[in-house]
Amino acid sequence: MADDNESTLLLGDLEDRIAMLRDNIRQLIEQAAASSGAGDESRNADRIADQQAELDKLVKQRDAILAKRT
Repeated sequence: MADDNESTLLLGDLEDRIAMLRDNIRQLIEQAAASSGAGDESRNADRIADQQAELDKLVKQRDAILAKRT
């Protein structure tokens, strides 16, 4: 039972972090659309890529937890 409680807490934390990263990516895309210049574009692309990599990692962790439940 402790594993279920622990995975539920972890799952809730992952869901919160996933939502936050998705919002961050949305904001970065909006900022990128509003800015101009090669330096800005490169910086924004790097930030978006970093956030997307973190999001992909968290989604993979969440999916692994959900797969164990079934």
